[in-house]
Amino acid sequence: MGELLSPAEVAASGAAIASVQEPDGAIPWTVGGHCDVWNHVEAAMALLVAGRLDAVERAWAWVRRAQRADGSWPMKVVGGVVEDASGETNMAAYVAVGVWHHWLVRRELGFVATHWPLVRRALDLVCSLQLPFGGIAWSQEWHDGEPATVNRDALLAGSSSIHHALRAGLTLAELLDDPQPEWELTAGRLGHALREHRDRFLDKSTFSMDWYYPVLGGAVREDEGRALVVARWHDFVVPGLGVRCVDTNPWVTGAETCELALAVDALGDRDSAHRLFADAQHLRRPDGSYWTGYVYADRVSWPAEHTTFTTAAALLAHDALAEMTGGAGVFRGTALVADPQPLALECGCSDALAGRA
Repeated sequence: MGELLSPAEVAASGAAIASVQEPDGAIPWTVGGHCDVWNHVEAAMALLVAGRLDAVERAWAWVRRAQRADGSWPMKVVGGVVEDASGETNMAAYVAVGVWHHWLVRRELGFVATHWPLVRRALDLVCSLQLPFGGIAWSQEWHDGEPATVNRDALLAGSSSIHHALRAGLTLAELLDDPQPEWELTAGRLGHALREHRDRFLDKSTFSMDWYYPVLGGAVREDEGRALVVARWHDFVVPGLGVRCVDTNPWVTGAETCELALAVDALGDRDSAHRLFADAQHLRRPDGSYWTGYVYADRVSWPAEHTTFTTAAALLAHDALAEMTGGAGVFRGTALVADPQPLALECGCSDALAGRA
């Protein structure tokens, strides 16, 4: 088994994330850097694991304030100023995972009820942007303060994360007795596309995220998931150092390493998950934060930054392996509703049955 963190180290990592949080509750990537809602929610989940409840409360207050009427959040906010108004579907959807994780850890129905309208708006937006083959359009441009052009391509990693979010949303809907049949249909078609039509997504196969995210998002599991992971293990995994972000570059990154640990843990391979987590620890700094990555050919940390999302991924992977909180199984699909199935296999392929342009 690989090395896990001590309680003091978990607390230090939580403090490192909290130290970057801005007065309005936003958690940017780095001090003075930009904030997006996906990485912000990931950081809030990690703060919850570390027991930083005041910081968690302020983080979710920012989520509530920053959502727009169409269900999206701006793609890039710096110091409270929107620098990129585009709305990314994966970023919006991930709020459902954050709310579900909070329920698993705290069991506070009031928190779920308060954030349910945000989840509904976000996932309704996601469903409205499903493409005919089942993938989800990755973003929508904004012009003059209004949503405009849809980028009508789907990203495999982003759609895989959306699949997880839709199942989290459906489980919250069941918890609140507020059924969402449209989400179930969308999730069924999306899951089919992720299992059977991965060639229809934009080709980002040089990135490790496209390799393991269908497993991490829950659409591909069991034997098929294990085969998918084995197929490119040697392309991306550098023993003792972690996971390459891009298969051609001698650069390992902490977030991808910890996410792959979560993915193989979800497949039941605890030994590999422990080893991967241990491999990521060379990126840990004395204050509990983590360098983004390491160029092993040059023996240098690069970029020269320690990012909140990397520290957050490490805390969430640690929780999965140490079983510290009730949210330890959030990426395994613990207590989620069953993966929705499409009404017919053709629904992942047929424009006529899709019902949406």
